[in-house]
Amino acid sequence: MRPSQLPPSQIRLITLDLDDTVWPCAPVIQAAEQALLDWLASRAPRLLEVHDQDSLREHRRRLMRERPEIAHDVTEVRRLSLAGVLTQIGLAAERAEALAREGLSVFLDHRNRIEPYADSVTALRRLAGRFELVSITNGNSDPELTPLKGIFRHRVNAAEAGASKPDPAVFERALALGGCTPAQSLHVGDEPYIDVQAARGLGISAVWVNRYGRSWPEDLAPPAMTVTDLHQLADWLEALPTWSATATGVTDGV
Repeated sequence: MRPSQLPPSQIRLITLDLDDTVWPCAPVIQAAEQALLDWLASRAPRLLEVHDQDSLREHRRRLMRERPEIAHDVTEVRRLSLAGVLTQIGLAAERAEALAREGLSVFLDHRNRIEPYADSVTALRRLAGRFELVSITNGNSDPELTPLKGIFRHRVNAAEAGASKPDPAVFERALALGGCTPAQSLHVGDEPYIDVQAARGLGISAVWVNRYGRSWPEDLAPPAMTVTDLHQLADWLEALPTWSATATGVTDGV
């Protein structure tokens, strides 16, 4: 842990990134995409004669470049992309759209079959007992459909906010739901730029979750704190007077 000073304020709201902060992202995405591919093999086998996982992924990337106005909504991008490739193999538009929606449901079902990091559930319950927790994500997972059900007071994703992190809209939506100012808030995430720096741009103090021994970017000022798991975060906050972060209450000895 490497704590530093926070502005004198009473923390009431903690916003938390999800993917690679609360649970590992890659395994669940890979499993969800494989489940969709298996489903397509039975419902639209001709599609897999011309596409594989890599080409489907590239089709989605191309769609995001061509339609930047929807690039933040990864669910809509996936639906439109799948409908598009289905029409390319000769399906009528109506049939392609119906299959795309069914396939999207398959993907989302598996997308929420996450396995939290070993510390996440108990640490978040500790935090939820004293703070209002809001999840914020650029992805399309829903904590209420995972083992984290009931922990977050509110949930914000990029589709709802109309933009993806590091856009301020995501954080501003969380602040509005929590009824808090930036000075009353703390953000926790794994990405130096789109989590920590983006939050600090709004005046929100930020904690970096570094689970994999990454190096902090040299061009950024250090975060308020660096932790390797969420229990360290809860321990740190518990040690602060009345669970508040004050300019005199955070030292290297905490």
